[in-house]
Amino acid sequence: MADLLGDPAWPQLHPRPCTDTPWPGLQCEAAPDDARVLRASRLHFGPDVATPPCRPGARLDAASLRGLPHLKTLSLFGCFAGAGVELSAALFAGGPPSSLEQIVLKSNPGLRGPIPATLGGLRSLRVLSLSQNGFGGGIPRELAGLAALQQLDLSYNNITGEIPEEIGGMASLTILDLSWNGIAGGVPAALGKLRRLQKADLSHNRLAGRVPPEVGSLRELVFLDLSHNALAGPLPGSLAGLSKLQYLLLQENPLGTAVPSVVGALRRLQVLGLSECGLTGPIPRAAFAALGSLTALSLDRNRLDGPIPATLAALPHLGQLNLSQNRLAGEIALPGEFVARLGRRLDVRGNDELCVGRGLQGSGYLVAPPCADRRDGGRSPEGSGAAAAAAPGGRRRGYGYGAVGVLACHVFVSSLVYRL
Repeated sequence: MADLLGDPAWPQLHPRPCTDTPWPGLQCEAAPDDARVLRASRLHFGPDVATPPCRPGARLDAASLRGLPHLKTLSLFGCFAGAGVELSAALFAGGPPSSLEQIVLKSNPGLRGPIPATLGGLRSLRVLSLSQNGFGGGIPRELAGLAALQQLDLSYNNITGEIPEEIGGMASLTILDLSWNGIAGGVPAALGKLRRLQKADLSHNRLAGRVPPEVGSLRELVFLDLSHNALAGPLPGSLAGLSKLQYLLLQENPLGTAVPSVVGALRRLQVLGLSECGLTGPIPRAAFAALGSLTALSLDRNRLDGPIPATLAALPHLGQLNLSQNRLAGEIALPGEFVARLGRRLDVRGNDELCVGRGLQGSGYLVAPPCADRRDGGRSPEGSGAAAAAAPGGRRRGYGYGAVGVLACHVFVSSLVYRL
């Protein structure tokens, strides 16, 4: 406690921290063979434990950690904020607490250096969350030895290198989050061995190549985010096997194909993001007909042409549709009731050849001229407004799809993560 807390009087204030003078960051459990003996089982530092705060220069000492042989949970939130602190390899080596099940070191910008490979020796570990720190280097291959691990979160760090093929050895993994790093290489085929995986977030990295067909073996997958990488198309047809998938986010990858037909087989999809994927050709009329649960569809910033299929309005739960910044043309044939229900959550801006028929001319937020003006060769104020509304360079973000995707992600993750 002296290594971490900024209050030298803590031992005097809490001489019996498991009983008479408790501290909210410490939990104890009775020994199974003697209820009179109490053991420290959970140690937590964070903003919810307001006093005392972590001291400047806080550190983790290997010898001190080994002095808590029955510790199950170690969580440190916002503790290391100053000069760079590295996790020593000795911290989890040479007889670490074999009982450790959860390690959560989150929002510690001062935690830097490599992730200790010795973490791979904690065979009872179920949760390893090292999110929002300053870790660099690669993902240790030794982590593949954590056969009991259910959640691995290394997001928001400075991790580089490639995803090791050994990751396929984490047979119990249900959540994998490697987002917001500098990871390169491809999506490993070994990912398909994680048959219990429910969430995979590899977004905001430098992944390239194609999505391997082995990903289609993840039959429990509900959330897949590969957005903001350099992945190329086409998508493998094996993705049709992801029968439980509800969130598929692929935006800002140079897929360079037509609208992937495989998405039409994902009957449980709720959110589909295909923004800025280099998609070409028309929007197929039947592409989304079977997606009765779809709530948000993003096809903006592509090179799609042809008309907007009126069949999109038949999707009963669709509440957000972004088709902006494409080459769509012709009369917007969507029913007035559908257009009114979505309001500004329907974005068709930046398609200069679109026009509205008589039934939709009161919907000014569509920013498209009346078709009659087009036939007469004139331009309406709305038409000029469409060009004025475009961002510099002709690239403009559409309304709020990102907010929906982020909200969906948080709702999904909160339903999976363990309460610490």
